[in-house]
Amino acid sequence: MWGFKGFPTMNAKLARWVLAAEDICFKNAFYSYLFRLGKCIPITRGGGIYQENMNEALDVLTNGGWLHTFPEGKICQESVPIRRLKWGTASLIARAPVTPLVLPIIHCGFEKVMPEKYKFGRRPLFPLINRNIKIIVGEPLDFDIQSLRQEAKTMPCESSSGSLGWPNSSPDGLSVGAQRWLYANISDQIRNVMEKLRCFGMAAKNLQL
Repeated sequence: MWGFKGFPTMNAKLARWVLAAEDICFKNAFYSYLFRLGKCIPITRGGGIYQENMNEALDVLTNGGWLHTFPEGKICQESVPIRRLKWGTASLIARAPVTPLVLPIIHCGFEKVMPEKYKFGRRPLFPLINRNIKIIVGEPLDFDIQSLRQEAKTMPCESSSGSLGWPNSSPDGLSVGAQRWLYANISDQIRNVMEKLRCFGMAAKNLQL
């Protein structure tokens, strides 16, 4: 995916960090070593947005690094609207000391390269060739986090005592309910942009542009 023109794939210092599922990419010592070389940060699925390794991701942003996430949190190979985004990405945007620029990217056609159900309900052993792939990069999103925080404080938000690992209040004084509103708002804005890019990609795919 990062092999297209304009991305610094060969420069280790500029290459992206990425959140990766711990139970898949870090299930043994060899995989852990390999994916760590690839600048992957292990994330426990279901472990909540405040799990320990999210602090490592936050450090990447704090140091000005490029952090890539898959905010849907699941593999989707169907032509359907973008699902509700996980709040982990939004929490990192909101918690970073310097608000990062968010670059939305949509890809179309990878489901033809490595289909989940190729033969006998399994993936192919190797990626398939001669497939048409499109990668659409949108305009950067620059969030005014301070204004969103102030708005979150005034919203009638219901708190939830069952939020896994959530502090009762964030360092800037936001209650759990306000944090949930903030993360949902940021996620919805990103999702809306991603959905527009997805529709554009599907139209371009049908027109064979």
